[in-house]
Amino acid sequence: MEILAEILIQLVWGAVEILGELLLQVVFEWFGEAVAHRFKKAGGDRKPVSPWLAAIGYACAGAAAGGVSLLIFPHLMMGAEWMRVLNLALTPIAAGAIMAAMGAWRRRHEKEVVRLDSFAYGYVFALAMALVRFTWAA
Repeated sequence: MEILAEILIQLVWGAVEILGELLLQVVFEWFGEAVAHRFKKAGGDRKPVSPWLAAIGYACAGAAAGGVSLLIFPHLMMGAEWMRVLNLALTPIAAGAIMAAMGAWRRRHEKEVVRLDSFAYGYVFALAMALVRFTWAA
């Protein structure tokens, strides 16, 4: 019975660790979204950037966010290697879905959207951030 309790505690703690990493990524994506809205307003009527160039830009921004996050939180919240890999696989998908939901909310309320308000660009940003954290976190 004691071993079942230990397994349950490990599973719950693992879920909390992954949710913490997800929250960290979403906070950085919201900050990135705010910056993107500022750039969009400052750009005025300029021709839109190609989708591939925008994806590269969001990947670079996500990698930079990952580096900044390591200055604030130098350790991944999870210790087990399999949890780190699971985090790398699942967290960007969840963050992309959250950004898509934010974009849908913004469109419903007739607010301005940026590319980061979509699943694909949110995923690219979050994956780059997660890869930096996965690679260089202690």
